[in-house]
Amino acid sequence: MVALDEIADTSLLQKPSGKALEPLERSESNYHPLDSFALPEDRQYQQQFADIYFLRLTKIKPAVEAVASSAWKDTVLGGETVKRVDRVLDVRQGELCWVAGTVYMDMPLKPSILEDISKDRWVSAPTTVDHYYSEDGGGDSVMLEDDSGRIRLVGGILKNYFLVTGCIIAVMGTENVNGEFDVIDLKFADLPPQPERWALSKPPSSNGTTKKGSLQVKDEDVEMSDSTSSPSPSKKIAIVSGLEFSGTDTSYAMELNLLLEFLLGEALGPTAQAELSHISRLIIAGNSIAKPGSTDDTTTTSTTDSKKAHTTKKYGYDSSSYNPLPSQLLDSFLSELLPTMPVTLLPGVQDPANASYPQQPIHSAMFPRARAYTSPPQPPTAGAGATIREQPGWFDPVTNPWEGEVEGWRVLGTGGQNLDDICKYVDSEDRLGMMEAMCRWRCSAPTAPDTLWAYPFQDDEPFVMKECPHLYFVGCQSEFGTKVIEGPEGQMVRLLLVPSFAATREVVLVDTETLDVSKVKITA
Repeated sequence: MVALDEIADTSLLQKPSGKALEPLERSESNYHPLDSFALPEDRQYQQQFADIYFLRLTKIKPAVEAVASSAWKDTVLGGETVKRVDRVLDVRQGELCWVAGTVYMDMPLKPSILEDISKDRWVSAPTTVDHYYSEDGGGDSVMLEDDSGRIRLVGGILKNYFLVTGCIIAVMGTENVNGEFDVIDLKFADLPPQPERWALSKPPSSNGTTKKGSLQVKDEDVEMSDSTSSPSPSKKIAIVSGLEFSGTDTSYAMELNLLLEFLLGEALGPTAQAELSHISRLIIAGNSIAKPGSTDDTTTTSTTDSKKAHTTKKYGYDSSSYNPLPSQLLDSFLSELLPTMPVTLLPGVQDPANASYPQQPIHSAMFPRARAYTSPPQPPTAGAGATIREQPGWFDPVTNPWEGEVEGWRVLGTGGQNLDDICKYVDSEDRLGMMEAMCRWRCSAPTAPDTLWAYPFQDDEPFVMKECPHLYFVGCQSEFGTKVIEGPEGQMVRLLLVPSFAATREVVLVDTETLDVSKVKITA
């Protein structure tokens, strides 16, 4: 970790040298966003959510079955050869077999909309339960289901894996006398195929030649193997999350100003400015607006006052308590930064965007000053798969999750809701391990739509990872973390937990040639 005061040059305390300094230029950003998670203009919400699970099972099951078939083919246990069954209901007691399906976690603490309707006759607010698993483990069960039925999974091997609702797995074992499937072994789809660097675009080159590279790991370091070496310093991508601009809390306003000066290279010496000029793009990964404080005092007033207070609300929104200052501060922050650096903005759970996954870009009307740097309106490309959006703006509000190509690397990022929801299923603090599990499940939001609100897709399941990213980051986390994972076909993925700036005062820098990661702590 590098502190901001360590970056500052001691020459700031000296008198001017009198030498004319050459003007610095910001490194150009090679950036190609994908509309993988854009919703259609005519989206409807009358349809059922079950189609998402069927689409997910259809897309991932062939890969899971291929891995399982390769691992368990001609396997003999106790004199019996393992055989494959097509459906869950085809499992027979005492027969050694394997079957693929969707995991469903039956947990008493998990919220159920059907119970809410039956008890209160209205749809309740999002759950505030910290976790869904039982402390003593009692009452929780793992199910495997497909379009034919459901069977309960048992066995000590299940404790060795992260399992949540929505992930696709294959299990080998036999049905016991209680009608449960006793699992002996378990397989995932593992990492999907990974595109080469610069798969969507051509790298910058003076002679027009194509420059290719691959991520390699040696002694836990990540370095770029490249056929053409460049003497110039490599570019960097700055990633920050949880800025949490607030209209009332000014406890860390100084740090926000220092972050702006750090990104702009102001108040730093020439050496530090030269280094910071290689930051080619800033990615803001969710929660740019602070969570509003509770202003509803109806719990301490009389019933008459409570009714009177609720009559001023429309769709749960109280216009008298609206504070426009947070969005104005964010707009001012972006407008000062954008003339010198392009910005990609992902929404978060606290930001003014739709609550369901995938969140759509924050509307440009929220940024009267910064929207001058956005691209002209373009026709939607939802339903067309991962298509490149032409001419992205210098300021690019995007979806959450978001996928794109930055400096030739395929990048996948989220605002953190998907990882936070998975953590409620598992009694573990290994968030990097859960990120790895999502990659090996080939699904970036497996718990949607069960406990993570999501759009009811009918024709496609965008949360399925069709291609393996080179960099996968998750924002709004409590602390920084990173590691590199490897797939069976040589895929290499840099996993990155981006800490909340409001809690840690940290910003992450990613080297675009080696994918090495460093963090800078902003302290007043």
